[in-house]
Amino acid sequence: MVMKARIITDNDRQYFDDYLRRVPKGHVLQTFEWGEVKARTGWEAIRLMIEDDGDPVAAVSILKRRIPLIGKSIFYATRGPVWDIANEEIFDFLLAEIRKQAKIHQAIFLKIDPDVKADNENFRRMLVQRGFKSAETGEGFEGVQPKYVFRLDITPDEETLLANMHSKTRYNIRLAARKGVTIKEGTKEDLPEFYRILKETCERDKFLVRNYSYFEDMWTYLVEKGLAKIFMAEYEGQYIAGTLALIFGEKAWYLYGASSNSHRNVMPNYLIQWTMIQWAKNNGCTLYDFRGVPGDVGEDHPLYGLIKFKRGFNGEYTQFVGEYDLIYLPFWNWFWNTAEPIYQKLTRKMMAFKKKRRQS
Repeated sequence: MVMKARIITDNDRQYFDDYLRRVPKGHVLQTFEWGEVKARTGWEAIRLMIEDDGDPVAAVSILKRRIPLIGKSIFYATRGPVWDIANEEIFDFLLAEIRKQAKIHQAIFLKIDPDVKADNENFRRMLVQRGFKSAETGEGFEGVQPKYVFRLDITPDEETLLANMHSKTRYNIRLAARKGVTIKEGTKEDLPEFYRILKETCERDKFLVRNYSYFEDMWTYLVEKGLAKIFMAEYEGQYIAGTLALIFGEKAWYLYGASSNSHRNVMPNYLIQWTMIQWAKNNGCTLYDFRGVPGDVGEDHPLYGLIKFKRGFNGEYTQFVGEYDLIYLPFWNWFWNTAEPIYQKLTRKMMAFKKKRRQS
């Protein structure tokens, strides 16, 4: 093998994405375009491609964030790196090249949370042997990317997919249609309405919501590039629910969901999910990812209803290996782990204070 690494620039974005699109572990959160979205929120994307005799064999999009005052940064490869995870030689070469970039950018650590199942003990061993340490921060739902998801194989025909669902889920899909709920693909003009309903949802469920500009950026860099789509549920002339889905290669992901406080009895969320599954299937996808759920929790958990909703579509409950950190600068890593929670706590308090002032 004659492996070489090179930094990917804007001129090579198609080449980079094409490789990710055709390999099993390719992920939309590793694409060139996702790096463009995150660059609008304070991150810088560093994209590396590993080639063997001119053919791509590995890729990684690293998100870099500069830490104020101390002149250091952190590296995060969202759902990456991407390569044939059984090939340890390629992995070692890739890690050596990332380490070179870490030295240039004074990175404290590299965080990864790859699309690899938790029962892959060989992969976990490979990480530990190379110095990665588990960096779990919550119960899996609270991490940077969810550790637990429901994923649905959508290769069967639609009749089979419906038949395999929980009877109540199937009933609610048909109920919404009978009640007159219609689903349409959203346009840019629908984005403000989607965001309005999303804010309503987050206030009801006590979640934080990103600024409207973030969704404008997602429209520009993802929807307009064919990597995402917004769906809107309409009832009696008004929008009552909306979703945003990602699509890349043979996979689709349910990323954001919003539902109004009114007309929830007509079950728009069920019909909109079924419409997205049909859309993914019609676009050549074989896998539909419902994204994050809490871990193994009981019916008394406040988010059990979310699990019940997603489970009703008969997806496979999937646990990933979770977050792992490769530490480059131990002292600054200790400093970061000490200071970052304090910073986050202060940030949340400041946001709550500003929100209270706006409402008064």
